[in-house]
Amino acid sequence: MTYKQQEFYVIIERDEDGYYVGEVPQLQACYSQGETIDELMKNMKEVIELCLEEEREDLKTEFIGIQKIVV
Repeated sequence: MTYKQQEFYVIIERDEDGYYVGEVPQLQACYSQGETIDELMKNMKEVIELCLEEEREDLKTEFIGIQKIVV
């Protein structure tokens, strides 16, 4: 199935083992990991494509941004 090109934001963190972990907040349960940023982004592209196949249009949210808060 072919989709029109879409833009997604990937939130990236590094876990305690040094792996990069990415998540796309616009898509439900869309996350992956990699040993490098390049590997993570390759994996994220694949998982986004899988999520789009499963995702219903009404489940997508709009990414607004990230805010930092100190507590």
